[in-house]
Amino acid sequence: MGLSSILCTLNGQHLYACWLILFGFLLDLADGAVARQLNACSALGAKLDDFADFTTFGIATSLLLQAHGILSSVFIICYVMAVFIRLCFFSSGIPFVYRGLPCPYASVVLCSTFVLTGGNSFFLHVAAVVMILFMTDQGNYPHDRILETQLWKKTVYIGGLMMLFCCPLRLTCIYYLIWCFSYTLFPSALWSNEY
Repeated sequence: MGLSSILCTLNGQHLYACWLILFGFLLDLADGAVARQLNACSALGAKLDDFADFTTFGIATSLLLQAHGILSSVFIICYVMAVFIRLCFFSSGIPFVYRGLPCPYASVVLCSTFVLTGGNSFFLHVAAVVMILFMTDQGNYPHDRILETQLWKKTVYIGGLMMLFCCPLRLTCIYYLIWCFSYTLFPSALWSNEY
């Protein structure tokens, strides 16, 4: 999804790029569960997953920030580096817990902000700064094995899938923002595997 999103952005098709990033988010949440169900986990698969995450949630998302000079270019590089650092050092040492906000959630917030504000640079940059801070934060976030836990989480996932394919993109982005903000702001209270 990431490479397709990059091509869409480079061709000025920003809304398609956003749709592909949202679809990549859903695929990212499902790929681990599918691999475990098929007993197809491997070191190569883990490396390919990291590459796909970096491409989709780092590079493709950063292109939505639209560089218009040296300062905005440096800012975009900072966002990409935050995603890179987050992917390199996500392990908290605690089972089923991440350190720092997972980059797919940050990507969905930026993508949704782009759609809902019509690509407004000010709002995009504010959202990117906040997401950089959350990704590089040392806070704990529960592992998002949505398809392998409680029924209500599976319902949220299926709702996201249905919204993406059946609803207008702006309405879909509102759904995804609520989903991601609930995970970002209330990780243990709502998304812990204990509930």
